[in-house]
Amino acid sequence: MTMFVVVVQFEVKPGHAQDFLSALKENARLSVEGEPGCRQFDVCTTPGKPESIFLYEVYDSEDAFKAHLATEHFLHFDRETASWVASKEVKTLSRVFPSVSA
Repeated sequence: MTMFVVVVQFEVKPGHAQDFLSALKENARLSVEGEPGCRQFDVCTTPGKPESIFLYEVYDSEDAFKAHLATEHFLHFDRETASWVASKEVKTLSRVFPSVSA
């Protein structure tokens, strides 16, 4: 079974990194705990550059990711943090190894 992967690189405006990271960690926690199609949601920062934040998310399928985008916790996070984001780059991938057996 191929997994659907989303990677996101955020650059957060100065003075907002801690608030953004706090809101993001809550979104990640709720995603992993409450979305059956969300398998992994890693939040990473660049050492010495807290405003540079990277996400690695793994979903069962593209439909599971689309369901994530419609959740109340994601919509709340997106509204709350939109003005704090200087830039955002999103890429989607198919994870081929390790594979997950159906």
